[in-house]
Amino acid sequence: MEVDTQHYDDIIIGGGKAGKTLAPALVADGRKTALVERSLNMIGGGCINIACIPTKTMVASANVANTVRNSAAYGVKANTPIVDLAEVIQRKRAVVQSAREMNLHNLETALDKNLIIGEARFVAPKTIEVTTTEGKNRLLTAERLFINTGTRPLIPSIPGLTEVEFLTSESIMELEYLPEHLIVLGSGYIGLEFAQMFRRFGCGVTVIGQSEQILSQQDPDIAIAVQTLLERNGIEFLLKAKVLRVVRKASPLENRTGNETILQIQVGDREITLQGSHLLVAVGRAPNTDSLNLAAAGVATDTRGFIQVNDRLETNIPGIWALGDINGGPQYTHISLDDYRIIKANLIDGGDRSTGDRLVPSCLFIAPELAHVGLTETEAQQQGYAIRVAKIDASAVPRARTLGQTDGLLKAIMDTETGRILGCSLLCHEAGEVISTVQMVMQAQMPYTILRDGILTHPTMTEGLNILFSKL
Repeated sequence: MEVDTQHYDDIIIGGGKAGKTLAPALVADGRKTALVERSLNMIGGGCINIACIPTKTMVASANVANTVRNSAAYGVKANTPIVDLAEVIQRKRAVVQSAREMNLHNLETALDKNLIIGEARFVAPKTIEVTTTEGKNRLLTAERLFINTGTRPLIPSIPGLTEVEFLTSESIMELEYLPEHLIVLGSGYIGLEFAQMFRRFGCGVTVIGQSEQILSQQDPDIAIAVQTLLERNGIEFLLKAKVLRVVRKASPLENRTGNETILQIQVGDREITLQGSHLLVAVGRAPNTDSLNLAAAGVATDTRGFIQVNDRLETNIPGIWALGDINGGPQYTHISLDDYRIIKANLIDGGDRSTGDRLVPSCLFIAPELAHVGLTETEAQQQGYAIRVAKIDASAVPRARTLGQTDGLLKAIMDTETGRILGCSLLCHEAGEVISTVQMVMQAQMPYTILRDGILTHPTMTEGLNILFSKL
C-alpha cells in the first residue's frame, strides 16, 4: 500500500514544555512545522497532566486539611476535617482540564492541521511514521527534528511486584478513596510529596528508602531536618532498605480497602515484613524512547535510554535535537523551558547559547518547602572552594513566627575568595519563592553582602535572607 509522505521544515515529537513552546516560535519564523503528540490527554506535556500541576493542586488540598486540623493553635475552633478524596481528585481534574484546553487552543491556533495526535517512530534518519489515533499510518519527513517525549514512572524489577496491584505517581492521583496505610517505595522528591500529602489526608504512611539518607542529592544536615519534620508529621521511615519480595494477601472481608500488600524487606542484617493497604512505587523516571525506534535514525542513547546531547542539545545526528527530560538533564519543567530558549536563541535568533552556564533552582513541595540553588556544601568542598557556611533556624525569621510556621532551616555557602554565593538551601515556609531572590544575586555575580545589607520588606520570609547572610 502506498503511503503519502508529507514534507515539513521541522517536526517536533512530543509536546511537553519545550516542544509546545517551540512549535509556535518555529511557525512564526516561517517554518512549516508539525507537532506529534501521542494522546489528547497529554496535550501540554507531563507537567500539566501528570506531574507538577496536578500534584501541587492536591498538595494545596492537603495543606488545607492540615490547617483545619491545627486551627485551634491559631485560636480558631473547627471540627476535625473530613477529607473526601473523590472531591480532591475532581478539583485536580478541573485544574488540569482547563490548562490542557488552553494548551490545545494555543497549538491548534499555531499549527492548525499540523497538530497530529498519534504515536511516532523513526523509519529513517529524517523520516517518521505516525500511527494516528484513528489507526491510520502517515509518513512525515523534515530537515530538522526535535524530540521532546519526556519520561514515565520507572518500575523496578522486584520479585512479585508485577503480580500485585501497585500505584505510580500517575495512578495514585486517580484514587477515589483514602488508603488506610500507604507504603511509599522511594525517598526522593516524588515519594516525599505524596507521603506528606496522604499523611495530611489522614492516612498511615511508611517511606522505604534505599540509601542511608532521604534526598540523596542534598547535604546530610538538610536531609535529616526534612526527615525529622516528616517524622513529626507521623510518617515512618525505613532507610538502607532493600525490598526482597512483594506478596498480595487477600483480605478476609471484601471491604473497600481490598487486599493487603506485604513487603519483605532487608534492613541491615535483619529481614522484616511490612504490611500496607496500598503500595506507591516512586523510585524515579524512565525515558520514553523505547517506542521511538531511534536505531533507525542512528540517535545515540545512554545505558538508561536517555538521548545523549551536547551542550547545545544536539544529538549525534545532525539536524536532530532532544529537549526536556528525555535528554537526561535535570527533570524540571523550568529546564525544559530553558531548553526551548537555547534552541530559539541558536536556530531562530542567531545567538549562541548552551546549557553550560545555567543555574538550576529546585523546590520540593512539602510543607515547609525545600528549595535549593547552586552547589551543596558537600559539592563546594569536593570542587576545592574555600567556603564559609551560614545556617539559621527558620524560627529566627519574624514572619515565620507570626504564621506559626517555624519549622526548618536556612543555609548558604559562600566563596571566601570572591564573596560570591556558591549555593543555598532553604527549608522554610515559601522557600520556593524566596530562593529566586538568592538565584538572581548569584546570576548577577554580586557578593553576598547585597542580601546581607539589602532593605527587604518586614515582615516577610525573604527578610530571612538578611539574617542568614549576616552570619557569614
